[in-house]
Amino acid sequence: MTQLKGHNDMPSPEEWQPVQRLRTYEQVMAQIEERILDGRLKAGDHLPSERDLAVLLGVSRPSLRESLRVLEALGVVDIRRGGGADGGAVLLAKAGPGFVNLLKLQIALGHFSQTDLLETRIALESWSCSEAASRSTEVDIKDLASILDQMDDPQIETYEFNRLDTAFHVRIAESTENMLTSHLMQSLRIAINRQMIEAYARLSDWRATAREVRQEHRAILDAISNRDSAEAVRLVTSHIHSFYQLGNVGGLVQPV
Repeated sequence: MTQLKGHNDMPSPEEWQPVQRLRTYEQVMAQIEERILDGRLKAGDHLPSERDLAVLLGVSRPSLRESLRVLEALGVVDIRRGGGADGGAVLLAKAGPGFVNLLKLQIALGHFSQTDLLETRIALESWSCSEAASRSTEVDIKDLASILDQMDDPQIETYEFNRLDTAFHVRIAESTENMLTSHLMQSLRIAINRQMIEAYARLSDWRATAREVRQEHRAILDAISNRDSAEAVRLVTSHIHSFYQLGNVGGLVQPV
C-alpha cells in the first residue's frame, strides 16, 4: 500500500528551486539578443515596426517600448523617429557611449578589485604602447604632444591635469586603431578618475609629482615616436607602477 506523506515528510527547503519569472520587456530583449548572437540580426538591420513587432511577440506596445529603450541605452539600437524606411529601431553598426558608460559604472561601483584594475590597466596600456610604436601616424604623435604641452601649464589644477593625463593614455590607445581597446581604456580611466584625484590630494607636493609624471609621459611619447615598442612598454609599466605606489591609489601601497 502506498504510504501518504505526512507533514514531516515534506521536502527540505534545499530541494526547492525558485521559479524564474522574467518581466515582459526582459523576454522581448532575450529574443532580440538571441537573434543577434545567432546571426539572424546584424548591424544595420531594421527591426519590424513597433506595431508589427508587438504583434509578432504577443506583447503590449508599452512593454516593447520599454525593452527598446533599454537596448537604446546600452548602445545596441538607435530609435529613429518618424515613419518610412529610415524610421524605427536600427541595430547600431558602431559602439556608442552606452558601452563605455556601462563598463565605467561597473568599475566605479567596485565590482572589481583594485588589483584587478591595476593588472588590467598594465596589460591594456602595455599592449597599446607597443602597438602605437608601430601603428601611430604623424597626426597621432602631434595630438599626443599637444596634450603634453597643455599639461605643462604652470597654473594647471589637479582636475584638469588628471583630465589631460587620461586624454593622453586614451589617445595612445586610439592610435592603435583598435576601437575595442580605446573604448576599454576610456571606460577604465573615467572610472578611476576620482581615485587618481584623491591620490594627488594625498601628496605633500602634487606639483612636484606632476613634473615627474610629465617627464615620464614625454619619455613614453619619445619611445613611441622612435618606434621602440620594447622601451615604450617598459616605460609605461614603470610609470603606472610608480604612481600607484607613490599615490597609494586604491589602497595599493606596493606595486603588484
